[in-house]
Amino acid sequence: MVSDAAVSAAVVVAGYLIFLTGHRWIDPVISLFVAAFILWGTWSLLTESLSMTLAGVPKGIDPDQVSRALSELPGVEDTHHLHIWALSTTETALTVHLVVEPDVNRDVILRQARAYVHELFGISHSTIQVECGEMDHADDCAPADHGHTH
Repeated sequence: MVSDAAVSAAVVVAGYLIFLTGHRWIDPVISLFVAAFILWGTWSLLTESLSMTLAGVPKGIDPDQVSRALSELPGVEDTHHLHIWALSTTETALTVHLVVEPDVNRDVILRQARAYVHELFGISHSTIQVECGEMDHADDCAPADHGHTH
């Protein structure tokens, strides 16, 4: 609201100066200052929007750090197909494949990985695929323990 008031005040002052002096060049000069002021005030929104449009990794998140953090979870051997992008200026999404040891409980590792990326990196929307090490398909993994109740 303050910036809108400042722009309006600049227009009024320019009109008053033109009225007093008759110098019409004041109008385009003030217009350039107003345009520069608006661009300066909206630059971060413009760059964030452009990054979102190009599906760029949000500022402040390093995919290598995310991959390393996930690889440090107990039972995780490796990560691949890691993709991180902005859903909005405040929400981030992630997809990743986790290569795990054959005896790892897949339900537990999924919960841990989701909580980990949310806590460390603020990533609230994650899609994680679990694959067993030395296997080509997740279906080849030992079955997850489904004996627990929710």
